[in-house]
Amino acid sequence: MENIVALALFSCLPLFSVAQLSQPQHYCIAQSVELHSKVVGDTFTISIQTPKEYTTEPDKHYPIALLIDGDFYFPTLAPLMRQYEMTGLLPPIILVGIGYGDFQKMDALRMRDLLYPQSLETDELDAPGGGLDFYRFITDELLPYLEADLRVDTTQRTLLGHSFGGYFALFALLQQTQMGHQIFSNIVSASPSLWYNDFYLYQLPEELASAHPREKLNVIITAGGLENEEWTLSPLQKLTVLFNHQSVPNLYLNAFIYNFLDHMDTGQLSFMKGLQRFYSPAVTQ
Repeated sequence: MENIVALALFSCLPLFSVAQLSQPQHYCIAQSVELHSKVVGDTFTISIQTPKEYTTEPDKHYPIALLIDGDFYFPTLAPLMRQYEMTGLLPPIILVGIGYGDFQKMDALRMRDLLYPQSLETDELDAPGGGLDFYRFITDELLPYLEADLRVDTTQRTLLGHSFGGYFALFALLQQTQMGHQIFSNIVSASPSLWYNDFYLYQLPEELASAHPREKLNVIITAGGLENEEWTLSPLQKLTVLFNHQSVPNLYLNAFIYNFLDHMDTGQLSFMKGLQRFYSPAVTQ
């Protein structure tokens, strides 16, 4: 196991570049669908960007990255990933944003869907613990829907989440470990809310060690150096120590603290650097 702690679309965006990179039509290729979940009992807005070469390479299958809080992150992450794809900084990847259709609904419902178990009184928030249903929506409804229509390399699924979404990404890892079925081979958890439910996710390292995963698993956990020491930085460091005390075969864990960044600064940077580390490791060395 490798544990490294480093301290360290819907619209066309104007780009200051040359040649084909300056042509905005390359960035207006995302589609949006409404998908009802029987498990959650609600409808989600699913945003999809396929690689630029997708239609010209009909026999090729692609890695897929699922993005939590798609309403917030997809409109900026999608064109950035396209830019990186076109310049060779990332391979072609299918990007899928999971959202609610607008920011107000996202703010109202993400607490319902991204946290598990039900909140404690000490959490000072009211979360019903719907994270397990949301996980089942992704694994039992969303992924089968996407993979029935898209050419997905099912051995290369990535889950990207920030804040509560970062918590959910690690919860999804815990859940797939306990079920003995690896759905996601790559996880990026940016500024996760590890304090939730009396540090519920501290059980993750021991669970992974007991499971002895047979397949390679990449996990990146990040935070910003300006984030709260008690509620973000210390819990991340504690989780890393717990991982270091376990022997987990085929786990490649990296934890990064980005200097001079605060909570809302870490999401997109962590996603991009994580994808580069998973798929273009030479770029990030």
